[in-house]
Amino acid sequence: MGTIVYYTTGILLLCAGIFILLERRFPYTRGLPFFREGWWVDLVWYTLIQSYFLKIFIFDYIILPIDRRWHLSSHHLVGNWPLWGQLLFFLVVHDLYIYWFHRWQHNSKILWRTHEAHHSNKEIDWLAGTRSHAVEILINQTIEFAPIILLGANPLVVPLKALLDAVWGMYIHSNIDVRSGKLQYFLNGPEMHRWHHANDRNVFYANFSTKFSCWDWLFGSAYLPDKKPAEYGLYYDYPRDYFLQHAYALKRVDEKDLIRRNRLFRGYYDCRRKFMEWFKNK
Repeated sequence: MGTIVYYTTGILLLCAGIFILLERRFPYTRGLPFFREGWWVDLVWYTLIQSYFLKIFIFDYIILPIDRRWHLSSHHLVGNWPLWGQLLFFLVVHDLYIYWFHRWQHNSKILWRTHEAHHSNKEIDWLAGTRSHAVEILINQTIEFAPIILLGANPLVVPLKALLDAVWGMYIHSNIDVRSGKLQYFLNGPEMHRWHHANDRNVFYANFSTKFSCWDWLFGSAYLPDKKPAEYGLYYDYPRDYFLQHAYALKRVDEKDLIRRNRLFRGYYDCRRKFMEWFKNK
């Protein structure tokens, strides 16, 4: 099992490099800097730190205790299926769930609080999709991976599906000028999903699909005009700091006012800013 993780990690890094090169060569939005605003927050806090600790919590403290208590995986309900069949089954079923949960998040004031961080980037690239509130990831990845383990699927399904999720997430957010033609009616890509991140009221209730765009076309939420978005992000101010982005879901905080009034937070904020300036100049 450890070997496959090394392979999937290597493939993931390779794909990230390919997306970076394609963004430089065929940009959807020209002039987007590599180190855009929020890039380091997305890489360090969301991609590396949050993902690492949530993986441990979800698997070791939620899914595995459930399995030890009821021994559901021992029944191997899908374990006799071919590996490709198991992988395809969980891909399609989870993607349909994500479509409806995502749509619900945009229609619920409470659930929107756990999702708005994902829409807060003003510039969208291959890394922007990693920005998701910890509660949102906790819900979605528990629902994603618990059935795989509890139904006794092949252990390879977890790393393979995680790889596909990560690569497709980078792809649909990437700053690549893709023209997929009629394929866009079935498989999702940057053409539709970048519109979902636009600061445009027309798409606040549109383009909820992740991998299979057919859900949007089937359920009447597709939006694909023959133009590009004018701007991205939220129509209201949103914190730039990782911790404030999480606190904002519980209490609306004015980041600039907090920096001005709170000496301790101002010191932390200045320290972080100076470190990033030092790092960029090295």
